[in-house]
Amino acid sequence: MKRYNCLWIFILMLASGATWAYGSSSSSKACTKPKFTDFTPAENIEVAPASTFSFTASANTYPNNIKVTVKGLPTDIKVTPENEGGFQVSGTIPASLKGVYARIAITADGQNNCKGDGGWLVKIAE
Repeated sequence: MKRYNCLWIFILMLASGATWAYGSSSSSKACTKPKFTDFTPAENIEVAPASTFSFTASANTYPNNIKVTVKGLPTDIKVTPENEGGFQVSGTIPASLKGVYARIAITADGQNNCKGDGGWLVKIAE
């Protein structure tokens, strides 16, 4: 009977060893979303129509995939690499927006198929 007990213990040890050999899901690459900082003008500030805005995108952002809309309207942007590895992004608020609050919304793709978004709210004068 003791031989059978030892045999079962041996079989269980082999089975559990094979399970651990495959690793865990934490061994996959982590997703670090792109981050956006240094918003200009500051949030909730009143700005003139057709004024400029800018922000900084983190180094893990793909610069060709940065998209900016102002109150849902697509906006042309200029992306400039920075010395620290990030990107300086600038654009202009559409001149057609007057007397409204508008969100400057940002979306971008980053490394490892991570998608990031951000933005801020400004008041556009008449």
